Amino acid sequence: MPRLTRRRTLASLASLGAAALAGCTTDANTGGGGGTVPAADDRLPLPIEPPALRDAAVSGGPGKDGIPSIDEPSFVAPAEVDFLADGDPVFGVARDGVTKAYPQSILAQHEIVNDELAGDPVSVTYCPLTGTVLGFDRGATSFGVSGRLVNDNLIMYDRATETWWPQILATAVPGPWNAEPETRSLREFRLVWTTWERWRGQHPETRVLSRDTGSPRNYARDPYGDYNPREGYYAGGAPLFPPLREDDRYGPKRVVMGARAPEGAVAFLKDGLREAGLLSGQLGDVPVLAVHDPRYDTGYVYRNPDELAYESVDEGVEGPAGITYAPDRLPLDRIHTFDAMWFAWAGFYPETDVYE
Repeated sequence: MPRLTRRRTLASLASLGAAALAGCTTDANTGGGGGTVPAADDRLPLPIEPPALRDAAVSGGPGKDGIPSIDEPSFVAPAEVDFLADGDPVFGVARDGVTKAYPQSILAQHEIVNDELAGDPVSVTYCPLTGTVLGFDRGATSFGVSGRLVNDNLIMYDRATETWWPQILATAVPGPWNAEPETRSLREFRLVWTTWERWRGQHPETRVLSRDTGSPRNYARDPYGDYNPREGYYAGGAPLFPPLREDDRYGPKRVVMGARAPEGAVAFLKDGLREAGLLSGQLGDVPVLAVHDPRYDTGYVYRNPDELAYESVDEGVEGPAGITYAPDRLPLDRIHTFDAMWFAWAGFYPETDVYE
């Protein structure tokens, strides 16, 4: 496939001009003007010093808010969804009794949804160039798309302090609108990259992000052309922009289930985990256990300091006492884990151990 530029593939997003971006300034956005972003207790690792990350940032084409976040999302019931096929990717979340699904086809054109879950203000974020979806607590403010990328990854900014936050790193770095932010990490929560059929089967009462976003978009057309999760850009070829580091241990877009914590990072090849069911590894000095969840075709990573024996069984995962657990409910400390393209993970976490 010919090498694309983000400027060309996203021209349709920027061509609507200022009128399409009404409501995307700091003053107009819900929760945009006040408050600070909730911080995690411990800072996540950075691959290089924060100023070097700022210097490594490149323009993605559209400028600040040129890709407009969804700030007043609306949702529909599954019976009202006529725009998703069974195999279409969605990003699902279940939190405090609330279940929602965010279609990839909508997020590809907005990248950020400022939403609420059970009354808690949150942001759901998706970077098509790195294949990563992450959720963050946002407090009284909201997040927008800065228009810049680092290691091909979305750089968000918060509308309270205008600090830059690279999505995968989830940690503040200097930017043009806040040159000396406190280097801290965001509080995050898990979203599951799965299919509409799988998510609906497990959560028949889920709410689904509507195409009524307030922006004039043709969500049946992918702005990246053949850039989609099942073929095209995702199937091979090079990243759009040179990554921070080259690592040819695996194909650049091979999917890993990556887990990172203050003590380091670890990755499991997603196809290998799918085949094995369970894989053991090491994050820093701590033994970890990766578990495949066939319900959603995803994975979870747990700290397993005592190296307790678990076994994959038809009903889930059997523990050392003979008790069977759902893959996401092991009685171990779960580490935040998400899908990522290999080049992006290796660029940010070059010292990562990988297990297959």
